[in-house]
Amino acid sequence: MSEFPTDYRAEICKALQFFACQHPEQRSTADKMLDFIRQTPDCFERSHTSGHITGSAWLVNPRRDQVLLTLHHKLKRWMQTGGHADGDSNPLRVALREATEESGICGIIPASPDIFDIDIHLIPARPDKGEPAHFHYDIRYLLQAPHEQFVISPESDALAWWSKEDFATRAAELDTSVLRMARRYFAQ
Repeated sequence: MSEFPTDYRAEICKALQFFACQHPEQRSTADKMLDFIRQTPDCFERSHTSGHITGSAWLVNPRRDQVLLTLHHKLKRWMQTGGHADGDSNPLRVALREATEESGICGIIPASPDIFDIDIHLIPARPDKGEPAHFHYDIRYLLQAPHEQFVISPESDALAWWSKEDFATRAAELDTSVLRMARRYFAQ
């Protein structure tokens, strides 16, 4: 029996359709993600070498005025916490697990059950590990930490709480999808 007996594929598809209605500027990405989920039985497994579903966290502090970003050890970029589903078809649960593992913060909760953002991005090949270039179909959620004390995990070179001003002054250090999430979040 699978560690994750419930398949949330239908619920994720409904949530992606709702997200696309709320954010028509990302409809094309949502449609590609929907097609991938519907056509790829093992889309939640990292063993699917062309790409797989990942879950990420836009993790805010208790005052909701800062966001925790990680300087990713392998990719050497500031980004949200997140990672592989590894067979779990519930990307919100994946985002919660990854945020906890990568920040060392226990008690993280969803600030909303709805999808906050989506992105499809290419991960470079790692020939030394036998990993080809592949796509991450990333489903992102707005989560809230109960406090601001974090512990840096081996997956990170650094962690930092970023304010609205940090996103404005350090934009050159960030990918476009992280900047999109910052604009969306701080415009609320």
